[in-house]
Amino acid sequence: MRHVLVTGAASGIGRAVAEAFHQDGARLSLVDIDPGGLGATAERLGAHCLVSDLTGPTAPEEMVAHCWETAGPVDVLVNAAGLYPSLDTLELRATAWDRVFALNTRAPALATAELARRAVAAGLPASVVHISSGAALRSRPGGGPYAASKAALELATRAAALELGEYGIRVNAVSPGFVTVDSTCNPVAPAYAAAASGNPLGRPGTPADIAAAVRWIAGPEATWITGEVLRVDGGSSTGVRDLPRIWPPRPPGDDGATRTTRDTKEQR
Repeated sequence: MRHVLVTGAASGIGRAVAEAFHQDGARLSLVDIDPGGLGATAERLGAHCLVSDLTGPTAPEEMVAHCWETAGPVDVLVNAAGLYPSLDTLELRATAWDRVFALNTRAPALATAELARRAVAAGLPASVVHISSGAALRSRPGGGPYAASKAALELATRAAALELGEYGIRVNAVSPGFVTVDSTCNPVAPAYAAAASGNPLGRPGTPADIAAAVRWIAGPEATWITGEVLRVDGGSSTGVRDLPRIWPPRPPGDDGATRTTRDTKEQR
C-alpha cells in the first residue's frame, strides 16, 4: 500500500487528487491550511491530516518529517497547495510577491528536498508531482507573481529530476489549464466559465481531469518519466485558436487562387 502525501487537500485539485489515490487503496496524509475543509476530507477518506501554513520557512520539511514518522515512508508527494492573488504590477509589493513564491515555489522545493533526503537514507524510491499552471507559459493581467512562481516551479522540477534520478526518485509536474472549481469561496463567474471552455476540446477542465493525470504520472506506468511537465489543458497551450486562418482576412469573393509574385515568394 503506497503512502501518498497531498498538500492543498481541503478543496479543489488537491482534494480530487486525494480522492483518486483513495480509490487506488493508498494510505493518505493530507495537508492544508484550512482546518474545516481538511478535516472533512480526511474523515471521509480515512486519512491522516495535518493543518499547516506551508509558507513558513521550515514548515515544508516539518510536514514531510511528521507524515513520514507518523504514517510511514512517503512513496508519493503531490504538491497541490497554491496561492493566486490578483495583483497588477502597479500594486505590487515585496510582501505579496514573497508570499506567493513561498507557497507556490519554495514550499514544493523544500518538501521535495526533505522527502529525497529521507528516501535516499532509507534506500527507497519515491515520486514527486508538482501542480504547476498554464500561466507558467502565458501570464494574464494581475497574474504576474503567480505566473513567475509557476515558471520557477517548472524549472525546479527539472533540476530536481536531474539530480535525484540516480536514487530512483522521480520529479514531474502536471500543468492544468483553466479548471472550474466551484465553491462558496471561489464561485465560477460566467466570464471565467467561458474562458475555461475556450480550448480545442471545447469544455472546461475539472479537478478530476487533473487528478487522473497526477495518478498516472506518479504511478507504475510512468516509471521512465522524470523532469516532465505534463500539460492537461484541453489543448489550450497549443496556440491561439480564435485568430482567422488568413491574415489579413481575404476580401469578399477572394478564394485565394490569385497570388501576386510577392505573395508567392513570401510563402516559400
